[in-house]
Amino acid sequence: MAENSKIEWTDHTANFWWGCMKVSPGCKHCYAETLSNRYGKDIWGPAATTDREMKKGIWKDILEWDKQAWKDGVRRRVFVSSMSDFLEDHPQVEQWRKDAMKIIENLHWLDVLILTKRPENARRFLGDWFYGWPEHVWMGTSVENQDTANTRIPALLKIPAAIRFLSVEPMLEAVNICRGYQWAKGAMSRNSVAPIHWVICGGESGPHSRPFNIVWAYYLRQQCIAFNIPFFMKQIGGHPYKRDKLTDFPDDLRIREFPS
Repeated sequence: MAENSKIEWTDHTANFWWGCMKVSPGCKHCYAETLSNRYGKDIWGPAATTDREMKKGIWKDILEWDKQAWKDGVRRRVFVSSMSDFLEDHPQVEQWRKDAMKIIENLHWLDVLILTKRPENARRFLGDWFYGWPEHVWMGTSVENQDTANTRIPALLKIPAAIRFLSVEPMLEAVNICRGYQWAKGAMSRNSVAPIHWVICGGESGPHSRPFNIVWAYYLRQQCIAFNIPFFMKQIGGHPYKRDKLTDFPDDLRIREFPS
């Protein structure tokens, strides 16, 4: 957990548990797995052979952050599950997830950002929320290439969150986030789902980081302009420096917008 997160698009990070399993190319150099291994934790792998680790302090800390935001009169953002996937199908976390949902539902001054690589599991694991989704819970999915965009974005669009977002990080190739989607064509029917509300872009960092072409970021930015989607340029990536400061970016990519 982190009261003051180093992730540029959130104020806090909250992990109710640690551990996950890799599911796509974006997971190859997972920072969360690297950090877990550094602490000697064997919590990355299939549910059949690998445990997850429940974290204790965060269950009270997140309530204190909510109280502090109320005292300060300032809404703050909390990124949930930076060291896991809230929608992973693992029997050990089933009750933890239900308990975390109850806490999340009762937060008043925190916007809770859940980012998953498994949006197709949302109805199965967050079923109660589909009948009254908490307005302060944002739902996002990771998109690292065109294949994951093609499968995860349609699944995300079925989730009735007020704010749905994409984390295009680590960006491994040029991605068309609008390909074939009804909302992108401006042909939404009265009963269709709403579009994406926010896009985060970033290259991979770390000693094994894969190449990032700045042209990909420009292409993504142009799509966001075309459909009036707020755009957040997180980092160019690389090693030893992530190049995550605005001064590291070309002038016309020094953009850090948030959904209103």
